[in-house]
Amino acid sequence: MSLHSDENPINENIENDITSSRRNLVESERVIEETTGWIKCRTVLGVMGFLGFANVYAMRVNLSVAIVAMINSTTPLPSNDSTLDVCPASPSSNNSVPAKPGEFNWTPEQQSIILGSFFYGYVLTQIPGGRIAEIFGGKLVYGIGVLLTAIFTILSPIAAYVDFKFFIVVRVLEGLGEGVTYPAMHAMLARWIPPLERSKFAAYVYAGSNIGTVISLPISGWLCTLQMGGGWPLCFYLFGGFGVLWFIAWMFLVYDTPQKHPRICPKEVEFIVQSIGPQEEHQTMSIPWLKFLTCLPLWAILIAQCGQSWLFYTQLTELPTYMNNILHFDIVSNARLSALPYLSAWIAGILISILADWLLAKGWMSRINSMKLWNTVAAFIPAFGLVGIAWAGCDRLAVMLLLTITSAFSGASYAGNQMNHIDLSPQFAGTMYGITNAASNICGFMAPYVIGQIISSDQQTLGEWREVFYLAAAIDLGANLFYLFFASAEEQDWSRSDSTDMSASIETLMYPES
Repeated sequence: MSLHSDENPINENIENDITSSRRNLVESERVIEETTGWIKCRTVLGVMGFLGFANVYAMRVNLSVAIVAMINSTTPLPSNDSTLDVCPASPSSNNSVPAKPGEFNWTPEQQSIILGSFFYGYVLTQIPGGRIAEIFGGKLVYGIGVLLTAIFTILSPIAAYVDFKFFIVVRVLEGLGEGVTYPAMHAMLARWIPPLERSKFAAYVYAGSNIGTVISLPISGWLCTLQMGGGWPLCFYLFGGFGVLWFIAWMFLVYDTPQKHPRICPKEVEFIVQSIGPQEEHQTMSIPWLKFLTCLPLWAILIAQCGQSWLFYTQLTELPTYMNNILHFDIVSNARLSALPYLSAWIAGILISILADWLLAKGWMSRINSMKLWNTVAAFIPAFGLVGIAWAGCDRLAVMLLLTITSAFSGASYAGNQMNHIDLSPQFAGTMYGITNAASNICGFMAPYVIGQIISSDQQTLGEWREVFYLAAAIDLGANLFYLFFASAEEQDWSRSDSTDMSASIETLMYPES
């Protein structure tokens, strides 16, 4: 019988209780605003998490620009021969910044290995990081992850000068440190953030990765032109130093759960617990690995993230190389323009997530339909933008407009699959995010490797790069179709013990899937 049936007074009572609970949540939020002033403790968590991701992404992506300055390029000068499938050299393309000869004679294949080496370590600590954060709390796991990333970033120039293989080892170790950050933060958000705030909050926190990229790329490009310290090593010293300073602030300001925070307003604790329920007592539940393996909604998240990651890392690691070798931008212009897509993704991601949460709060869209809609937006528009770039060829303005405009919609993934793990299982959100993020970030080294095989010659051509862009678009679109068929927003039966079944049922009614 329908929940809204007029024939059953019990159903009417349940519906009235749910409506009353929603009103209580709204009233609790109003009380918190009045009693805690401008800054709530979960806002501090959001700001510090945002800055943490900005730091780790700045340390991750600076190599994409620095490697252009590090290489003593053996690539032939741009040709004006119209019979070749290449962009003609522009007389003014490199006048603003004189090119400096690089110090390393690495082949294109070696460069691809270096660009992807970070991810060999990054994927290994995803699952352990998520599980450790669930058991012992995410504060220390996330903080130490950022700190280790910073330390190995500072060591990167020394490693590059010592030996090519040593540089790869340091990049792998940097990836090991950063690998715990996303699953650890996911475990913290499951304990801190009410369901109706999750899309918006995730956009604020995880969008730090976009801001880190926006800041790191142009600053790295400028640092590479300096004579002081050799230029490019400054990229690693600067952002590594900021990472160490951030760690100190994080340890003083952030706590694992609202209940452990010594300065939190009791009303905020009450609101959070009322919204998501106490979770401390279920930390030690054994992980249902077999259930993970057979859970189609979890596979849907994993495959969707793999598709989006392939496209993302194609842009992140290879775009500066494309702009240097094909479009012939100088290193400063290259770095500035490479940052534009991530700036647009940051702005649009926040706006879309606010809109998504508003539609959910109004009851105009179910949670599962909301996630499928925004995940499709995050997949289709950037993919077709990449196809457009493939056909824009040597038109610099068209390429940059397509990148900037279409990349904005990639930010819709925050309202798409990014928070879906918490819906499936709040208890194991960190571990599950570790699984899907580890799988998706295999693309971090697979994409550069495959691209290195497609573009194997020194004289890179537009035709080769079109193959790269078509492949990324096809993988992203196919992955989204799988998500549309199999995604779910219902908490799974294996996620909860018998004692939590009733509260979970009430939450399902309050935040229905359909």
